[in-house]
Amino acid sequence: MNLTTFPADSLVVVVGVSGGIGSALAEALHAALPEGHVLALSRSSVPRLDLQNEHSMSDAAAFIAHQCQATGRDLRLVINATGTLHKPHPPEKSWAQLDAAAMAEVFAINTLGPALLMKHLLPLLPRQGKAVFATLSAKVGSIGDNRLGGWYSYRASKAALNQMVRTAAIELRRRHPDALCVALHPGTVETGLSTPFAKAGLDVVSPAFAATRLLRVIDDLGASDSGGFFNHDGSPLPW
Repeated sequence: MNLTTFPADSLVVVVGVSGGIGSALAEALHAALPEGHVLALSRSSVPRLDLQNEHSMSDAAAFIAHQCQATGRDLRLVINATGTLHKPHPPEKSWAQLDAAAMAEVFAINTLGPALLMKHLLPLLPRQGKAVFATLSAKVGSIGDNRLGGWYSYRASKAALNQMVRTAAIELRRRHPDALCVALHPGTVETGLSTPFAKAGLDVVSPAFAATRLLRVIDDLGASDSGGFFNHDGSPLPW
């Protein structure tokens, strides 16, 4: 597919390319924007970006700003594809399994890291024209959709991430009225994160397919969608 609502020479950033979805997104973006530049970041990239190390985020932001200035490209798209579900501990089935240290680790990766990424990268978005910061969330982070319980830390960390996105979008609108900050649910994707919990009957898709439909959703979004939480088919999800 092609990204039709972004300039052909856009600079785009994918965070978390060591994971299945992140890697597939970077590959899909190379095809979707052949005249653009895709910067794929992870803990092993150059520059290095670790969501548990704010200094690395600051350094990466400085590198991106320099790239924009040196090449004349605008940073039009940032996709954060990081997240954790079952490391270092499996998701809790009961409140009896809640552990403060394990919960803090999940929140550090799923909530605090992406929030700090917004802190450092949202200011780099251009003031005019469409630009998007999208972070992968999860449908199980929806409070309104929670009917099964369990997975306390993962659910709560994604719900908190959604609030970060919503709040950042309000501030972003004041400074960059054409820019968007959104949360996306990629569906159940065949990756290391979801494979141990995939059940028969679930619609499990490949990372490449998931990446293509996520990019389609992003391409269809308009400024009025900023602060929203969207399913992989583009439909809004309840908070």
